[in-house]
Amino acid sequence: MRHMKSPALIAAGLAAVLFASPAAAATGSPGAPGVGDSYYPLDGNGGYDATHYDIRLNYDPATDHLSGTTTILARTTQDLSEFNLDFLLKVSSVRVDNVAADFHTAGGELTVTPKAVLPKDRDLTIVVRYDDTPEPYRLYGYAGWQKTPTGALGVNEPQIAPWWYPSNDHPRDKATFDVSIAVPPGVEALSNGVLVNKQQTSPRWVRWNWRSTRPQAPYLTFLAIGQYDVRQGTAPDGQTLITAYGDDLGDNGPAARASVERTPEVLDVLSRYFGPYPFEAQGGVVDSSLGFALENQTRPVYDGAFFRAGTNTSVVAHENAHQWFGDSVSVDDWKEIWLNEGFATYAEYLWSDYQGEGTPAEVAQFTYDNIPADDPFWQVLPGDPGEQNQFADAVYDRGGMTLQALRTAVGDDAFFRIVKQWPQDKQYGTGTTTEFVALAEKVSGKQLDDLFTTWLYTPGKPAVGPNGQSAAAAAATAKPGSYDQIQQNHQLLAAGRK
Repeated sequence: MRHMKSPALIAAGLAAVLFASPAAAATGSPGAPGVGDSYYPLDGNGGYDATHYDIRLNYDPATDHLSGTTTILARTTQDLSEFNLDFLLKVSSVRVDNVAADFHTAGGELTVTPKAVLPKDRDLTIVVRYDDTPEPYRLYGYAGWQKTPTGALGVNEPQIAPWWYPSNDHPRDKATFDVSIAVPPGVEALSNGVLVNKQQTSPRWVRWNWRSTRPQAPYLTFLAIGQYDVRQGTAPDGQTLITAYGDDLGDNGPAARASVERTPEVLDVLSRYFGPYPFEAQGGVVDSSLGFALENQTRPVYDGAFFRAGTNTSVVAHENAHQWFGDSVSVDDWKEIWLNEGFATYAEYLWSDYQGEGTPAEVAQFTYDNIPADDPFWQVLPGDPGEQNQFADAVYDRGGMTLQALRTAVGDDAFFRIVKQWPQDKQYGTGTTTEFVALAEKVSGKQLDDLFTTWLYTPGKPAVGPNGQSAAAAAATAKPGSYDQIQQNHQLLAAGRK
């Protein structure tokens, strides 16, 4: 029922509008064009927090033509007059809460100016439509999107999202995802999480719909489009298990399958050390066009060359350890990447122990002993390696040795409480080295600044190895030939790993 207002009330209301102070109008300010990362200052954006991405794409492998609409659910964190999304492709329209917005793109930044200031703590629906060919674009001097003979790979680190969807592209802003890709019949389209639907929608298109229900950093969201043998099953714990093997694997195919199909076993072993697996699905994709392995959330990818010498479950352990260290707990700043790679390398040591091929103490000391003191390896500082050295061997191997040195210093009981509590305390968030050191000191009751300074931030080979003994003393007790398989795995990883 609607009631009429009296003339006096109407007049009073009109006067309030006419004589309201101009200062009452919201002015707002632009959101920052980056989060201030040490190595990638324009990655991520300020002024809003993304909570969900709905990415709907059509992709033609014959032409590398990608068209799509990404809908972003977000919430403002300030009175916002303008905001950025990290994106490279040509945009045809942007709408904010169903109202067309002004926009322009430059240098990997899509700048959006809504028609009115967006108040702080407001829920937003941002819709971006685009149409382009991703492969030619470069960001920070490198290509992310990879055209292949049968499709394309939207897989890379530390950035890949700008080549195929607009985002707040930094691990500090995680979200859930729906990824829907239409491709021609006979072409497979893989992404993260669970395959919720696959349907032919016209003679030209088959649509694959994937859903990720746990918070996920944008760079961990991937596409693999092409010719694959896709296998879907159920892991012993009841989770969806999806694996896929490229048609181009040749003689490496059987060894790849013999390795990646053991993913549920690997996760079971790692969960004994790190706590429950943090995601809703598992599996892996092998493709010979990659050139590296990468820990995409729920579904790592591997180049076929990792299996050229036979089975390589070590790399499977490495990438799946990242599900805890890198995916669930991500770097707060890219200079902290040892927190991803050092733990993943140490997981290889733990897997080696499970396989009966060398204990973590043996593997760490073996690595230390076999790198001469004058090798440039020892000049890279894992705790802050620099943008050009983010994926240097020292970040991995010296990072792994750091954790063995910590285990030697604090003992097994404290060490395994630390490595289980870290992903528990930081689940679905980010972490820093300072926070990790504080946790290690709290759990162990020991002062550990000197240890971490020596192993992470001091150039040169530490005088004492990760087991607390010098290289000369270790060499005197070494068992020749004990570590052939471990060395082989490390050589394969060195060929290209992330």
